Amino acid sequence: MAYETEDHETQYCFPAINSSCIKTKRSTHEYNIMYVFFSVLSVWTVFMNLLVIISISHFKKLHTPTNMFILSLAVSDLLIGLIVMPLEAIKLIEKCWYFGDIFCRLFLTILGILFTASLSILVLIAVDRYVAVCHPLLYPQKITTTKTLIIICVCWFTSLAYIFSITISLSHRKYTCYGECTFIITFPWIITDLFLCFLFPCIIIISLYLRIFYVAYQQVKVINSLMRSGKHLTEGSVRRKSESKAALTLGIIVTVYLFCWIPYYILSLTPNTSFTSATAYVMLWMLYFNSALNPLIYAIFYPWFRTSVKHILNLSKIFKPA
Repeated sequence: MAYETEDHETQYCFPAINSSCIKTKRSTHEYNIMYVFFSVLSVWTVFMNLLVIISISHFKKLHTPTNMFILSLAVSDLLIGLIVMPLEAIKLIEKCWYFGDIFCRLFLTILGILFTASLSILVLIAVDRYVAVCHPLLYPQKITTTKTLIIICVCWFTSLAYIFSITISLSHRKYTCYGECTFIITFPWIITDLFLCFLFPCIIIISLYLRIFYVAYQQVKVINSLMRSGKHLTEGSVRRKSESKAALTLGIIVTVYLFCWIPYYILSLTPNTSFTSATAYVMLWMLYFNSALNPLIYAIFYPWFRTSVKHILNLSKIFKPA
């Protein structure tokens, strides 16, 4: 795909086309390092999220409503590592889009669906933890695996419809040169997206988690006082402590996700900012890097994930029917 010329000559993405975009000049050493780095990052993201998907899908003990949300988030992260990261890496390294205008729009649509669905799932995770910690007696009746799967499907369908409506509004956009695929949308859609896909979900998530951590703190204080006094812990007390720990872990996932999103939205509202600039690429890759971080958080905080990964990798129980 690269057009080889001498160092003093201008390189074009498509030399045979007069309106071609200019290709970035890099040394062979730079090309090799960047391609190796992004390839490793992509493979790591796919492999680790695939372990999460196999773990939750295969082991029946992990078929809980909360884990269904984690499974949906892992599917989104896997697709980012499998589809989005390789194509974005080529765009970043080459400064060229070699796959045509139609696939560019398809790529932007897929990217928007994955990010919107992920953020929606994080809102649902916050609601799930809120009911589990603050209303533990109602949780088994209100939050079931079947209801969770239906809600997840609705979430993905809604994300598809929302992003598709944005994509239609970009149908008459003309690129400045041939071989470009950028993320420029109209200002009304930027404001709409800011409220629907960032401010509104953030307000819900932060409000729910503040309530969750307050209630969890009170519950842990009671449980610890019972333990110090030598009193027997009931099954409900142990479960509430477990639910509180799960809320803390998922709260870390949400915090990391929002930390990666905030700079991106600040950048999108900054006037005269091009999404092809170096700063924009750093902010954008923070979002992609988050997909590689989530499995690490699971591995650090979830014993079930570490155990299931061990069974998967050594094939000790993964092929047993029971």
